[in-house]
Amino acid sequence: MKHRIVLTFLTLWMVFAAAGQTREVHILSTNDIHANVQAFPQLAAVADSLRALYPSMLVLSAGDNRTGDPINDIYEIPAYPIVALMNQVGFHASALGNHEFDSGGEGLGRVTQLAHFTHLCANIHPDPSLGIHTRPYQIFDIDGVKVGIVGIVQVGSLGIPDSHPDNCKGMTFSPVEETLEQYKWLRNECDVVILLSHIGYEDDVKLSKDIPWVDVIVGGHSHTQLDGGEIHNGIFITQTLNRLDNVTHTTITLDNGKVVDRRAENIPVAHSTQKNKVVEEMVNFFSSNPEFTRVLCQVVTPFTTYEELGCMMCDALKAETSADVAFINRGGVRFDTHPTGPFTVSEVLQLDPFGNDVVEVNLTGEELRQMMLSCSLNDKYGPPCVSGCNVEYTTDKNDSTLVKNVKLLTEDGKKFDLKRTYKVATQSYTMAICTSPHKDPGRSVNIQTANMIMNYLEKRGTIDYAGTCRVKKSNK
Repeated sequence: MKHRIVLTFLTLWMVFAAAGQTREVHILSTNDIHANVQAFPQLAAVADSLRALYPSMLVLSAGDNRTGDPINDIYEIPAYPIVALMNQVGFHASALGNHEFDSGGEGLGRVTQLAHFTHLCANIHPDPSLGIHTRPYQIFDIDGVKVGIVGIVQVGSLGIPDSHPDNCKGMTFSPVEETLEQYKWLRNECDVVILLSHIGYEDDVKLSKDIPWVDVIVGGHSHTQLDGGEIHNGIFITQTLNRLDNVTHTTITLDNGKVVDRRAENIPVAHSTQKNKVVEEMVNFFSSNPEFTRVLCQVVTPFTTYEELGCMMCDALKAETSADVAFINRGGVRFDTHPTGPFTVSEVLQLDPFGNDVVEVNLTGEELRQMMLSCSLNDKYGPPCVSGCNVEYTTDKNDSTLVKNVKLLTEDGKKFDLKRTYKVATQSYTMAICTSPHKDPGRSVNIQTANMIMNYLEKRGTIDYAGTCRVKKSNK
């Protein structure tokens, strides 16, 4: 009888011991929030529900928390509303996205000082005087499981993240692959290794073959909606759309300290009816500026493309400066649709949230053509939007995203005079990323592009850009 009791006890002990060897790490992650403060009450409700089930859940952002809503971006302390809301939700860490730099080094320093969560970025090297508080990595103890997280930010062709060069003064950035080589030791120190990445889905996939020591990439920058997650080269990659349309809940299962399973689900956020009341009151407080709702004009026919909205923005610059031609980088157009009805101050500031100055510059037709080609190569969203001319472009046969040439035409489709000098209106970011040679350095007119667009819309009263298209891919 004693032997049976002892045997039963040993069996139960072994069962419980075996059960204790299986652990789970839960992660709630988002990316490219882009200042969508209105969705934070729903995000907080999702976090509350999951935390009730998984009290030790990590909450992570893959960067670009700011830029996209004036409630946040032109607040007295730019980006403070998003930081305060992320603090309240209980974020543990965020990558730096390229738009974290939109208020410059001192602005980023202020944001990182106000955050109750860690900003992780291994490939930034800021001047200490800027007060930018970041760490390259952080190790979290999740119920006895050591989770190491390292952060990286995208570095563009100019050697900085995709922001105005002036915003990155006092900072240098090292290449992603070279940087990550310095942190593969985390594999020996941690049970789980996560890369918090703001370089884009395609680059995450390419990178995955070179970082076998990473278990999960929580990605951002390209706004790619994955179905939960995907495995590439043995690494589990997650990413969602921007502006909190969805978030990702990832479960990492470990057995005897080794990762044996990774799975993820998408959870709708922005259109959910469940809200956290405290966070909702915070949003109401931050949203209480009546100027944002002022109507500038009426939209007669819906905008349905980036091109239509980009044409409108360029028309504003051309008309308000009496220029011959206007152009802006396509990446500067921040949404692609607008219904019929009122166009408000808030919507202009969401369409053009970067605070760029309008710049006038005198260019020959050839200098203008070369500048538009340079803009296409360095902006990576394609050829710029234009007013006062038309553009035909060709792409590389092996890479449809690489613009090889641009051809300028007059508004009525005739040959463009490349020798004539034109008065051109553009904006400060476009001037900064256009590295082609031109004699005239240009000059600011001391008004921001968003304000100029508002002036233009108020004068028009009504606008209709249905079907407007001035940039086309050549069939030759």
